[in-house]
Amino acid sequence: QVQLVESGGGLVQAGGSLRLSCAASGSIFSINTRAWYRQAPGKQRELVAAITRGGSTNYADSVKGRFTISRDNAKNTVYLQMNSLEPEDTAVYYCRLSANWVDYWGQGTQVTVSS
Repeated sequence: QVQLVESGGGLVQAGGSLRLSCAASGSIFSINTRAWYRQAPGKQRELVAAITRGGSTNYADSVKGRFTISRDNAKNTVYLQMNSLEPEDTAVYYCRLSANWVDYWGQGTQVTVSS
């Protein structure tokens, strides 16, 4: 079993920055993909960014140039640095770990950007 714990969410003014962290524990298969998703009220959950164990990344068009995903494999932790935040970024952010055709999800952390 794998447990994911997110942290770093909060309230920030437009233009500000936040850094999210997601620590994994348990029976973690070494080859895995990590990702951040978000879900705003009344909307579907959407992919924000993903990163492979080797460091290859992809981003949603809406966050390119503003958000950066990174990972520390030794700590089993993935990060999401969010800069130039906009009110449209307001959502619950979830981290995901995918390994051996199984997806694990964190409990989510709220990010609120005020205008």
